[in-house]
Amino acid sequence: MAPLADFLVSHFPFQLPAHYTSYVPGKTPLSTSSSVMTTLISYLVVIFGIQAVMKDQKPQKLTTLFRAHNLILTSGSFILLALMVEEIFPLYWKNGLFHALCSEESWTPRLEVYYIINYYFKYIELIDTVFLALKKKPLQFLHVFHHSATALLCFSQLNGRTSISWVVITLNLAVHVVMYYYYYATAGGARFWWKKYLTTMQIVQFIVDLFAVYFGTYSHYAFTYYKGILPSLGNCSATESAALFGCGLLTSYLGLFINFYIQTYKTPAKKGDIVVNGKANGNTLVFQVHGICSYY
Repeated sequence: MAPLADFLVSHFPFQLPAHYTSYVPGKTPLSTSSSVMTTLISYLVVIFGIQAVMKDQKPQKLTTLFRAHNLILTSGSFILLALMVEEIFPLYWKNGLFHALCSEESWTPRLEVYYIINYYFKYIELIDTVFLALKKKPLQFLHVFHHSATALLCFSQLNGRTSISWVVITLNLAVHVVMYYYYYATAGGARFWWKKYLTTMQIVQFIVDLFAVYFGTYSHYAFTYYKGILPSLGNCSATESAALFGCGLLTSYLGLFINFYIQTYKTPAKKGDIVVNGKANGNTLVFQVHGICSYY
């Protein structure tokens, strides 16, 4: 039973072609390496082009557009999270956690649709950087790398049909519900005491992600190549290239976010530093993405 999904499907105004409701490489939009790389390279060209054009211009406020963008993302993330939990919980309840994580049967048709939608969200989220460039905020490496690499990560896992994907995606969506709501509310003048803990949430998210993806990757290799030698509960469904890419990229995210947290919150201010929003960075003004230390 999936009442929310059934309700949305019954009220959807038209029938989508099959390659929109299932992942068909070469037919589903942004399902080829060339289209993905072209889009991501275009993203870099656009944001750094805007940055160059804005060099001698006044910063743009764009408050209404910015709030609308974040309202769409926090609402969309919440709905997609609810849909995924509705689909995942019966898999866990009927067959146990390992089956829900690793079985090929856990890549259900509905979850595939949700993975595709989540993948397209990553391209909508690239607009975050456009707002930064138009507001003349620094385009920090972590922000640009993370936004572009996450789209590539989702693409790789769709192609690899990684059954454990739902762990990473649901945690990400939960963080996004809070994060994009924060952006929406603070752009309207609200103030919250817990902004520091958004980065903490992201670090915890990556730690849980890594436990899951390393477990899945270990299970696959132990079952496939070292059966009877290494303990294993069974195979974990994914292509090896997708699994290894996911492990490597998520590991880099954890390291980068921990470093960012230390530099932002734990490095003591030195005499002569200029402090913005309570943070210092050696005589340079410190700007965070959307006013807080959070990028995912």
